[in-house]
Amino acid sequence: MKIKEIVSALERFAPLPLQESYDNAGLQTGLTDAEATGALLCLDVTEAVIDEAIALGYNLVVSHHPLVFRGVKSITGRDYVGRCLLKAIKNDIALYAAHTNLDNAPGGVNFAIARKLGLEDVRFLAPQDGSGQEGGSGLIGTLPDWETETDFLRRVKKTFEAGCVRHSRMTGRQIRTVALCGGAGSFLIADAVAAGADVFLTGEIRYHEYFGHEREILLAEIGHYESEQYTRQLLADILHEQCPSLKVEITKINTNPIKYL
Repeated sequence: MKIKEIVSALERFAPLPLQESYDNAGLQTGLTDAEATGALLCLDVTEAVIDEAIALGYNLVVSHHPLVFRGVKSITGRDYVGRCLLKAIKNDIALYAAHTNLDNAPGGVNFAIARKLGLEDVRFLAPQDGSGQEGGSGLIGTLPDWETETDFLRRVKKTFEAGCVRHSRMTGRQIRTVALCGGAGSFLIADAVAAGADVFLTGEIRYHEYFGHEREILLAEIGHYESEQYTRQLLADILHEQCPSLKVEITKINTNPIKYL
């Protein structure tokens, strides 16, 4: 199976037109006519991940976050992006990223989060228009039963193995309608409020974004990595179904750069 066939399978599930305008999803390095020896799946491309692919004898690394996100003006090895690119190219390893297109796809990253929370009647929080593809940012759904804010937050912390859950002041209301977005999803807070959600759950919220919503909604963040960690299994499921003959491994390396004391 050629790398270009694997790329096509991933893009059938998460078409590139679904990515946000600022994004750089898709093939980052490599020749797609090459025969694939295996695919290593990760959230972030690091030197250790590429070393793992080399040890496995795999020539494809599929990540969620693009290694090349902003413009690269030189590849000298002075930063980790350059070192990763040099190592991948030297070892004939193709790098592919399925980022916001996978976030915004039906059945994508946010649906994986919703399943972990047991949400029902799930729909896009902000449906995407103009791409010609079904998709959208964030999700909203309902819990099977009401939960107190404390019980919900404790369950979230346990489910996502979060080092901590940062949240706004408790509203005193019970939780039933949940809006969510993996990663840095705070741009959807207003949408969550407008949709009548009791809580908005995401990976990152900036300090000043907590202000002004105290009476409207409970805001909670669990960490960027923690919110998207199940993306690797989602990619594995897609490839097992679409490319059953392909050797697929999920990285054994925890690439989360943030630690908790």
